Amino acid sequence: MSNEHAKNGNDFTPIIIDNKPYKAPKSPMTGSELRALAVPPIASDYELWLEMPGDDDDKIADNQAVELKPGMHFYSVLGQINPGASDGTL
Repeated sequence: MSNEHAKNGNDFTPIIIDNKPYKAPKSPMTGSELRALAVPPIASDYELWLEMPGDDDDKIADNQAVELKPGMHFYSVLGQINPGASDGTL
């Protein structure tokens, strides 16, 4: 029932993206829709992750639908992290 309310704009699902609170207007939402909900929107060179209990979080693909629950925490990280990489200059 709450999903139907969210679709009609009468209800929102409170979620967190990058430590900021947002009100998701519907559920489920795709990774692309969640990226666009964030302010500023999450850039395409960043990955979107869902915090999970324990050590393993879930990477959310752009086309992946996520059934939202109140209080879900998402975060973004740079997709290509290359520590110690050299640009060729010394």
